[in-house]
Amino acid sequence: MEDLSRYYTLLRDPARRKIIEILGVQEKIGFKELREALGLGVGTVYYHLDMLSDFIKQDKQRKYMLNDRGHTLYKILKEGNVPATLEISEAFSHRVAKWLFLSPVFAKTVKPMRLMPLSIAILLLGALGSANARLDSALFFFFPYSVYSFSSTMALYVFNWIGLFLFAELFIYLLYQHVGNDLQLFTCVGLASFPMAVFTYIYLFISDIFSQYFLFVLQIWSLLLVSAAFCFGKGIRLDKAIVVSLTAMYLNIAILFMLGRFA
Repeated sequence: MEDLSRYYTLLRDPARRKIIEILGVQEKIGFKELREALGLGVGTVYYHLDMLSDFIKQDKQRKYMLNDRGHTLYKILKEGNVPATLEISEAFSHRVAKWLFLSPVFAKTVKPMRLMPLSIAILLLGALGSANARLDSALFFFFPYSVYSFSSTMALYVFNWIGLFLFAELFIYLLYQHVGNDLQLFTCVGLASFPMAVFTYIYLFISDIFSQYFLFVLQIWSLLLVSAAFCFGKGIRLDKAIVVSLTAMYLNIAILFMLGRFA
């Protein structure tokens, strides 16, 4: 088998290890049965299956089974041949990435109603901060000296993120044919708005010049969180989610250029 370090991301996750073990024992299984065995949400299971796409296949009845590489991986897991040094060398980077993408938080959206209040609260805090700072929001961008009323500025902020949610629903369906899990995706998108919500309060206390540096850093973090939101909310792999989030960013910029906001 190729260098195991390439598969660390797959092997370190207990849900993915369990999928490999289930398929190794049962040979083939339907999606519904697999989801019940894992006890995870639909989007989360699709996400893990997508991550394991190089190791599994589907038969004519759409049941999942291991391919040749999957059987090799199952044998390694069964025999306990994963090198201990693998976990040591990757542990720090894994911890950094986990919190950079807020993976532990997004993982709890399997039951979206638990974090829905927090998600909505972040959106409302961002909207309130935007109105107090008199910033016109345009998803990943802000423009000072808003001419809108307090309530209209708040509504504009919220509608931007609702627009991102609707865009993701449509674009992910057209591109990857993933449907469902609407509440989980909405909850994840609200959580991903956290950096932009924070910026509206930072802006109140620093100069315009320094605020641009803070905005740039928070834009990057927000883009990463939006990608993670699409991963967990729609069960797509991170590389695919980044395509969606970058498309949203480029559309955001293109629309602002057409409106003359960058002129």
